[in-house]
Amino acid sequence: MKFEHFALNVPDTLAMSLWYETHLGLSIIKKMDESPYMTFLADDSGTIMLEIYTNPKGETLDFNAFHPLAVHLALVSENPTADKDRLIREGATLFSDDILPDGSHLVMLRDPWGISLQLCKRAKPMLKST
Repeated sequence: MKFEHFALNVPDTLAMSLWYETHLGLSIIKKMDESPYMTFLADDSGTIMLEIYTNPKGETLDFNAFHPLAVHLALVSENPTADKDRLIREGATLFSDDILPDGSHLVMLRDPWGISLQLCKRAKPMLKST
């Protein structure tokens, strides 16, 4: 099996989608213009998608209540320090900035809606290059 997408019911799909497109470089694959505003965003490989929507039929989690180790979205970053600084200027907040013993650099942030984002520069990349 292969991942198609991971889905989150969020409080403001329209604003979050725009922020993720503008600041994380995700691309819209499919988008509903009416409620529940189901939006599929893909990374630059085009092989993994995040679905976000605002559907009152389901629970919207208080992402700030969860420790980032409980749930987070991890993104490959060639320069975690520069990306951290840029995202903080755009409304993200810093949780941690760590260099692991193997040399990997991991930065944990929260987006403006409280969802944890991990910026990863692995000493040895874990994903296949496309």
